[in-house]
Amino acid sequence: MYGKAFAPEYQGELGAALDVNSSYEEVLATANRAYAEADTALDRARAGLAVAEAHRRLGRVAEAGAAWRAAYRSARTAGDRGAMAWALWSGGTLARQCGSLPLARRLLTHAVGLATESGDRLAHGYSLAGLAETGRIQGDYAAVADLHEQLLAQARAHGETRHTVWAMSGIAQIHRNTGDFDKALELFEESARIAERGEDARGRAWSLRGVADVLSMRGETERALALLSEAETVCRAMDLASALAYNHKMRANVLYRAGRYAEARDTYTLSLGEFREMEEARGAALSRLGLAKSLSRLGCDRSVTLAELAELEREFARIGLRHARESVIAFRAELTARPAAGTPAPRYGATTLRSPAVPARS
Repeated sequence: MYGKAFAPEYQGELGAALDVNSSYEEVLATANRAYAEADTALDRARAGLAVAEAHRRLGRVAEAGAAWRAAYRSARTAGDRGAMAWALWSGGTLARQCGSLPLARRLLTHAVGLATESGDRLAHGYSLAGLAETGRIQGDYAAVADLHEQLLAQARAHGETRHTVWAMSGIAQIHRNTGDFDKALELFEESARIAERGEDARGRAWSLRGVADVLSMRGETERALALLSEAETVCRAMDLASALAYNHKMRANVLYRAGRYAEARDTYTLSLGEFREMEEARGAALSRLGLAKSLSRLGCDRSVTLAELAELEREFARIGLRHARESVIAFRAELTARPAAGTPAPRYGATTLRSPAVPARS
């Protein structure tokens, strides 16, 4: 039913030189050579797109921003609306990664229009997928659930492994966040199997992260941690900096749910450092929330925790993360319901939540 996964953002000669499992350092080196040797504006646009995506996946925000804008200018010079759409898709994806969700929507909406005009089906599908993912991240499930289903049907009809895995795992995430854990687990596991059959290592790593999340909600801690270790191996092999940071954040979530608060604290601190290094606001804020909760469980002064929660609620509102903001509200309600007297003495030396030492990357 599904073919081998491919990466449509590697276009022209790059499509033959690279595949979906190429490490991003390899992608960057190959794309930079192609850009230097490009004879036409369209060739520069295609190479620039790959440069932008490599920098984005490696967590190099400024370089990714400069590269997608250069790719767009080259595509516009070439008069190729499809190439312009791909460049804007890259820019919109970067904006979402950095927590600029309104900008992401604007760029991706424009990309959808250009892709429609050009007749580039894949650019159109990926740009619509970007809009759907932006809405899902914001927690606007009612608005984007049908779009996820439509994109899944299209991907299945064309036998596109990578896009099928993306859509299925997105639908699984919606079910997970709305409390249907059985359906979420079923979809995450199916997407992992499809990714494995299609040789989509990156898609499988993301799917395994979802499986681990749901399993840990059921108390299957060790199995969840083992799946995250497997996914981490893929992230490191492909230089997936952002995916690795999210993997670490999920590992911290699993440890927190298991009551292993000191380990969770250390792992949230690790992911926070990684997200800050990449200027990834959403991941950083989510890691800060996990860190605040862990420190609270370890005896941090309640007033310090409440101050951090207030700041995080503002940050989630600024970014537009509804589900995360609800998590802040829920934990604050739980925290204020506890008696202040008799709380354990702090077991962690920091007096604030903002400046724990960031461990070196493992």
